[in-house]
Order: sequence, then C-alpha cells, then structure tokens
Amino acid sequence: MMFGRRNGNGDRGGQGVPVEATRGLFWAWVANDLEELITMGPWSRRHGSELASRLAGRLPGGAPRRVSGGLSERHVRVSISIMGCLMLALAERGRATGGRSRLYQVGLLGFGVHGFTHLLNSAVWRGYTPGVATAPTVVIPFSAWAVRELARNGVLRLDGRTITTALVGLPVTILGIHGLTARLVGPEDALEDVAPGRTAPGERTTPGG
Repeated sequence: MMFGRRNGNGDRGGQGVPVEATRGLFWAWVANDLEELITMGPWSRRHGSELASRLAGRLPGGAPRRVSGGLSERHVRVSISIMGCLMLALAERGRATGGRSRLYQVGLLGFGVHGFTHLLNSAVWRGYTPGVATAPTVVIPFSAWAVRELARNGVLRLDGRTITTALVGLPVTILGIHGLTARLVGPEDALEDVAPGRTAPGERTTPGG
C-alpha cells in the first residue's frame, strides 16, 4: 500500500522525492556512526564488566565473554565498515528508484527505530551510551523528514510487510554484523584488554605453558 498525493495526471508521484531523502540515509548514518566510531571501543572497555554483569542473568549461558573485555578498535572499525556498505547500497537503491524501493524504505524505517533504541538504551543505562548524542539530533529528525517526503510524493510503503521487516531486520542485522566481524577479526581480537591468565591476541599457548 502506498500513501501520499497523486500528481496532476492522476498517477502516483515520486519524481519529486529529493535526493537528500534517499542518499541522505547514508550521510545521516555516517553522522551517527562517526560518534560510535569514536566512543564505542573506549565505552565498551570502560563499562564491559558492568554490562556483562547486567546481561549475565538475562542471556542463556550468561553474557558472551567478549562483552566483559570490551570491543577492540579493530572490531569497531570492521563492523562499522560492513554496516556502511549496507547503508550505502540501500541509499543508492532508494535514489535509483525515486524512493520507491521497499528495501530502501525498510532501511529508512529501521534506521529511525534504531534512533529510539539509542534513547532507550541510555535511559535504561542511566547515562551516556555510544550513538545517543546524534540519535535525537540527526537520526530521528532525518528519518521523520524522509518518511514525510516519501508520503508527500505518494511512494511510501507503510504496510505490514515493510514495518515487520524493518522491526525484525534491525536486531538481526546488528547481531549478524557483529557476529560476522568476530569471525573476520578473530574471537580474541574482540577483546582489547587481556585479563590475567588469558592469552593475548596473536599469541599461542603451549602445553603446560
């Protein structure tokens, strides 16, 4: 189902969707993830132990071991790069279709929802969490504006399929990218600081040593 006004010929519009509403998805993501690039690694290492203790009772088998150690800068850079490629592809797909692409709109809605998850995370944490500064100043305002532009030009697919895919796809994508990153950089490289008795990244243990 598409929402919005028709053009003067009675056909659905779409040519008037500004490129800022499509390619802008990528640049709004860049603004948010520059903040995360700078803060995610240090924040996760500073608060890793506390975060692990909070998650321990909520996740089957306790919190993953790398949560307590924090994320290395390499893990952060690789995961953000993978997400960047995905967001660029979605934005370009939106541009090429005048905003009609369902995949682009799924990405746009997911991006907006993820802005609210930043706010929720900080509210639950009762303090700063990576990405929360640009969530209400860039992510949410841009997403709301872009959705309005799509609706105004009659190409917004605000149906159950799009909404469900956006809501389900958001956590699946984030978890999937971090899982892929862990495989690419190695599980131990996700741990910046090595606790006593733990082998540092790149080192090998020997029997009895």
